[in-house]
Amino acid sequence: MTNMDPQQFSKAINEAGVIILDVRTQAEFIEGHIKNAQNIDINSETFDSEISLLDSGAMYAVYCRSGRRSLAAIDTMQNLGFTKFSHLENGILDWQENGLPLVVGE
Repeated sequence: MTNMDPQQFSKAINEAGVIILDVRTQAEFIEGHIKNAQNIDINSETFDSEISLLDSGAMYAVYCRSGRRSLAAIDTMQNLGFTKFSHLENGILDWQENGLPLVVGE
């Protein structure tokens, strides 16, 4: 796993084949998320089963609000056999503070 600041994360998510994973609640996701992000709530009862449907060999760029839930998500994913991660260290809050774009709504 590589911890990244918003600029590094912005570059990483534009690489071919990277899957952007937002692990916040659906309500938080709708308020604003990174373009092309897939939302799977870490606190959902179905998190493990939803994650297990994903390609464990792919590269994932994972984020949440402040970085805490995304670390927990990465830990769970590693336990399920996933190995390639980029992590937005201080979450979407840091992304916004750096003036990077968000998609609002669905």
